[in-house]
Amino acid sequence: MQITERPYQINNQAGVYFVTFSVVQWVDVFTRREYRDIVLASLKYCQQSKGLILYGWCLMSNHIHLILAAKESNTVSGILRDFKKFTSKRIIESIEDNEKESRKSWMLWLFSSSGKANLNNHESQFWQQGNNHAVELFTPMFSRQKLDYIHLNPVRAGIVENPQDYLYSSARNYADLPGLLEVEFLF
Repeated sequence: MQITERPYQINNQAGVYFVTFSVVQWVDVFTRREYRDIVLASLKYCQQSKGLILYGWCLMSNHIHLILAAKESNTVSGILRDFKKFTSKRIIESIEDNEKESRKSWMLWLFSSSGKANLNNHESQFWQQGNNHAVELFTPMFSRQKLDYIHLNPVRAGIVENPQDYLYSSARNYADLPGLLEVEFLF
């Protein structure tokens, strides 16, 4: 019997990957700055303490795209697991504590319902269950295609006209503008 690799799985922990993950039911959580800030702080922490190498990123209203790798003794899977676990807990706590959150009851109910429907969770679920839609980047051409894809995401969504005008993306770094996160350039 031949064992084949499953698609969208992180099989090469030393590889560079394009990953995407989204909020359950595509809830537009990241329309609020305080929730975006949790994601950014967590990515910075992973860069400083968990061996995350970030080549590209884009945070949209309900999902995030990353191009990343892990330093020597770390794993991409471990970094993503810890990042998702921490941000899930912290964002839900922030929603609970936010007196100005008009969508609080609805979002907390949705996260709780999603968690109860998933045998892998005990309480709430923030990120959609399943894989991270991980695709290993093998060639410079494929890497460029994925980097362009994430940088053009806010343009296709009609948020900005130029990728570098979107604050929550590494397109700014690649355009020699100050970015919110440090990135290592693919090219």
